Amino acid sequence: MIGTRGSVDPVAMRRTMGRFATGVAVVTTRDLDGVPHGMTVNSLTSVSLEPPLLLVCLTTGARSTDAITSSGRFVVNILSARQEHIALRFARRGEDHFAGLAVTQGRHRVPAVPDAFAHLECDVERAFEAGDHVVVIGRVRETCEREGEPLAFLRGRFGDVVDRGHEPVSWFF
Repeated sequence: MIGTRGSVDPVAMRRTMGRFATGVAVVTTRDLDGVPHGMTVNSLTSVSLEPPLLLVCLTTGARSTDAITSSGRFVVNILSARQEHIALRFARRGEDHFAGLAVTQGRHRVPAVPDAFAHLECDVERAFEAGDHVVVIGRVRETCEREGEPLAFLRGRFGDVVDRGHEPVSWFF
């Protein structure tokens, strides 16, 4: 049902956008003092193949957001279906997300989540504020992918992606 014109309630916006299934990723970095930071995101998309650019939306004022924009480097860790616990760990605010987690290092010594479905190491190409988020355009410098299935998010819940057995559609990507 289409609503009336005017102001959109934030709860209604979240509920409606929750009907768009997304993947789940953790964005990680090190601040200028070498302290690791990270946060769970689901606002992530490819922007360009040439040059290789992606877009990620980060919470304004979060320590991880500040660390990413000041260091200029980050890793997008696309989580596997078996990493819901990692998504929840990095979604909690004010905690040491890396405590007891054996991380690997990216090209620029940026921490990466072990056994993620995929990694994309990026340099910040551009960042700008948009509402209550900072939109970061990242230039992808390295990629890594693993076998398995991705973690999905729909209507505020984690889930799985069902492979329908069709051939991949080349026109889409």
